[in-house]
Amino acid sequence: RKMNFPKELKFAQTDEWVRLENGIATVGISDYAQDALGDVVYFEFSVEVGDKVKAGGQLGQVDSAKASSEVMLPVSGVVTEVNETVSDDAEILNKDPYGEGWLLKIKIDDPAEVEALLTAEAYQAFRLG
Repeated sequence: RKMNFPKELKFAQTDEWVRLENGIATVGISDYAQDALGDVVYFEFSVEVGDKVKAGGQLGQVDSAKASSEVMLPVSGVVTEVNETVSDDAEILNKDPYGEGWLLKIKIDDPAEVEALLTAEAYQAFRLG
């Protein structure tokens, strides 16, 4: 299976992606991450709407048949939306990590934080060499 690295997204080395639109960052986990995890069985959020969050903090915890892994916050700001669908149906992270499987929306403090993340090409090189 060919890995998907959408060009319009930015990526953290911890395998989260960011799509920035009008000062709002949508955050999720990458195709690479969901593939490495295997079948995702459970997702628990560590943050909620209205929380002020810092890049590098914990966004949530993802559990798969193989492993349990922390999902990190790639940017700082205020959480404006949480995708509750993922709590109810964690498999969506495997099926559609860049679409229906988004995790959070954050009103960002500093666009430079997003700029500092990896491009799709750089992330692909980081992960696949």
